Amino acid sequence: MDATIGQSKNFSYSVISYVFFTFIGYFIIGLSLSVLPIFINKGLGFSMLVAGIVISLQYVMTFLMRAYSGKIIDSKGPKPAVLASMLSFAFTGLVLIMAYYFRLSPIISLSFLIITRFFTGCAEGMIGASPINWAIMAFGEKHTAKIISYNGVACYGALALGASLGVIIVKHFNFYGLGILIIFLGLIGFFIARNKENRTGKQSEEEQKSFWNVLGKVAPFGLCLALGGLGFATISTFITLYYDYYHWQNGAMCLSVFGILFVAGRLVFSNAINRFGGINVAIASLAVEVLGLTIIALSYHPYFALVGAGITGLGFSLIFPALGVMAMKTVPSSNQGSALAGYGLFIDISLGITGPLIGGVADVFGLPYIFPFSIGIVMLGLALAYYLKMNQSK
Repeated sequence: MDATIGQSKNFSYSVISYVFFTFIGYFIIGLSLSVLPIFINKGLGFSMLVAGIVISLQYVMTFLMRAYSGKIIDSKGPKPAVLASMLSFAFTGLVLIMAYYFRLSPIISLSFLIITRFFTGCAEGMIGASPINWAIMAFGEKHTAKIISYNGVACYGALALGASLGVIIVKHFNFYGLGILIIFLGLIGFFIARNKENRTGKQSEEEQKSFWNVLGKVAPFGLCLALGGLGFATISTFITLYYDYYHWQNGAMCLSVFGILFVAGRLVFSNAINRFGGINVAIASLAVEVLGLTIIALSYHPYFALVGAGITGLGFSLIFPALGVMAMKTVPSSNQGSALAGYGLFIDISLGITGPLIGGVADVFGLPYIFPFSIGIVMLGLALAYYLKMNQSK
């Protein structure tokens, strides 16, 4: 028993040494996620639609980088992708400082912010599947579900922590302090990754399918992920503006509560996918996410909104690994890098369209309507997951 526990702890520590890069990357993303929409809307005077579009530019670049990242991982290993990602993150900190320096010239400041979003997207595209594949190459495919779960804990835990700290840092040290911290973190990640052994898969050119062929295989599961991801994206992009609309305080706390319950869901239900099957877990998770979003939509007090955000985080926690395991089964092991990159494209699509889509809903109908709209989209994801289950059983 003690030996088994020891092996489990050693495995956990070893996986953490890989998903640590995911944590750094998404912590940097989280730092600006909760402060940029308000800065663009309130500080620079642009509309919520513009704020949403600027935030979403990150995901456009991430989308474009996924195929390139997957090809690098399959051919050269994950390390080059991680190194490029960390340098890109560090560069965004420098450009963010320039954006704040020109804050009295809104157009110039916004132009620098657009540059930061593009490079942040580039960095996210390169880091997205890299630590997962790095760990799978180190420990074997049998640990895929656990590795994806650990990576998700690092990802959304970092987003939640970064979002809360970003507000505090900007309040006390403005965007100069935020930019310096981002540069520092990016360089730390770069030097740690540089000293870590690279790993490459063993496959020939003949074994490798094209990225677009792989994308077609994982698309049904990715589309379901994209629909489910819109609920999270609405919270991450617009919750601070939603709180401001109702004159509530500490909107960033919703991201923290979301992250805490997300991490708790991953840890407590880590074996659920192996026990009940990926598609069954995805259906249950999407239903819980709908419940959480409904509570936010009906909230008349910020405490109820916090509860709704937590339940949404709990529901969203297993959607990515549950559907990801199903998607990975559709391709040979020689295409794991491309499969995860292609599957991850769909969460990028979800996050990318949320800004302009939900921003447009807010501008036309008002902020109170953004969560009822999100509920409808996530319910479409629930219906698709049920369809995939029925199709699987035939």
